[in-house]
Amino acid sequence: MKSTILDVAKHAGVSIKTVSRVTNNEATVRQSTREKVLASIAELNYQPNLAARNLATTKSYNIAFIYDNPNAYYIIDMQNGILAECQKRGYELLIHPCDSQKENMIDEFLLMIKRSQIAGIVITPPFSEMPLFIDKLADAQIPFVRIISGNGLADNISPCIMINDQQAAFNITEYLIKLGHRDIAFLSGSAEHLSTAERLKGYKLALESHDIEINADLILAGDYSFESGVKGANTLIAQNKKVSAIFACNDEIAAGALFAARLSHIDVPSELSIIGFENSPFSRQTWPKLTTAAQPNQEIAQRATAMLIDSIKSPTAQYQSELYVPQLVERESTTKASK
Repeated sequence: MKSTILDVAKHAGVSIKTVSRVTNNEATVRQSTREKVLASIAELNYQPNLAARNLATTKSYNIAFIYDNPNAYYIIDMQNGILAECQKRGYELLIHPCDSQKENMIDEFLLMIKRSQIAGIVITPPFSEMPLFIDKLADAQIPFVRIISGNGLADNISPCIMINDQQAAFNITEYLIKLGHRDIAFLSGSAEHLSTAERLKGYKLALESHDIEINADLILAGDYSFESGVKGANTLIAQNKKVSAIFACNDEIAAGALFAARLSHIDVPSELSIIGFENSPFSRQTWPKLTTAAQPNQEIAQRATAMLIDSIKSPTAQYQSELYVPQLVERESTTKASK
């Protein structure tokens, strides 16, 4: 028979209210009492009904994750990281894909939040980088945490995790330069994502720091997809561009570029080095495996969720910010430039 909160209270010799405070992780419970209640919960295998708890109190225990991103691996990592922290802290996860380009999207989303009794939101690009969207959430006094691309100090609007895409892109480009490459193409991701602009900045800064002229013809617009990588590489090949290396804005683009190169009988890496970004499964499923920059998305998502829940529990505390720099992972898709 399933244990109830009353069973736990009797077993631990405390009130039902004390058990509730422990399961809600409230700081007002003495440590000795907390340990006694937790021991009873474990022994009785008691599992709080979080849905019923949300209905019975004015306090919500639902965390929402909203996204508009074509990269399935990125979304899965984010979901897993958020879910891990929610389960650890006694919260439920509501996953809500949205179209960032849809008219009246913000108003629809605010209505969904009210209807679903959301305690807080984890926001990823492009939503986390849309000032109007962020202002609306702040005005509605809805707790949220942002994951954004940047290399400066975060503001005091919300807890924030910043990804230093610019520094990582600089390191990637410099790595290729040190291998002897000077004609390096850049295949862009989606323009609405700040990460695209930040990675392009890092690419350009690395070229400039080594006195290599920036060739606008080698910078191709695109989006974060395999097809975009195929199209970009085919454009370079068809125009007979003098290119010895490609820096793709993510691993899907890089995998597409690799596919196009192989169809054109261009050997990777002896004739063309290709490098991606994010260290997604795409980077390990290609042949050869892709050199890339490791971005620990699951860890980032879990930390963001922890910061969000901390801010919900302590609304007057100063917001936290953390910075991640994706690290180079060298594999078989890059080598020294041929003479």
